[in-house]
Amino acid sequence: MLAYLGLGSNLGSRLSNLQAAVNFLDLRAGRVLRVSSVYETEPMYVVDQPSFLNAAAELSTDLHPERLLETVKAIEAEIGRQPRERYGPREVDIDLLVMLDCENSVVRVQSDRLTLPHPHIAERVFVLQPLSELGDIPINAAGDTAHSALNLCSKEFSIRRHEDGVLSIHSD
Repeated sequence: MLAYLGLGSNLGSRLSNLQAAVNFLDLRAGRVLRVSSVYETEPMYVVDQPSFLNAAAELSTDLHPERLLETVKAIEAEIGRQPRERYGPREVDIDLLVMLDCENSVVRVQSDRLTLPHPHIAERVFVLQPLSELGDIPINAAGDTAHSALNLCSKEFSIRRHEDGVLSIHSD
């Protein structure tokens, strides 16, 4: 399966936190195939906090979505994420955005812990911009893509490519 993940950080060494997330995903969750550029974005929902660095990653994985979520949460804790208010500042945030099966169909999951595709993906420029760099990724079962959703989003949201924002993949 292919998993598309959103990466974010607005506390500590933000770029290092994102790189650690990519490294741990590659080590523990599957194989990171591609990563987007890094973007600097204003916070959304809770605005009184530092700006975020955001990126997206494409992961080839054999993990079931619920198991991938558990792995992602363990990676966040290992990097140093502390429990805080919802949408508040965080050392690292790794969101499962969408997963595609071997036929490139969108995988749907609805449980107490996980909803796939991510229910808020289409309203978040900080997710759609980096995700659209990875290709015309479907973001729901209706066939909408990251590109098409990005074109419909508000242009008022501040997002810019981070000048030093390059994440590397260490797979063999």
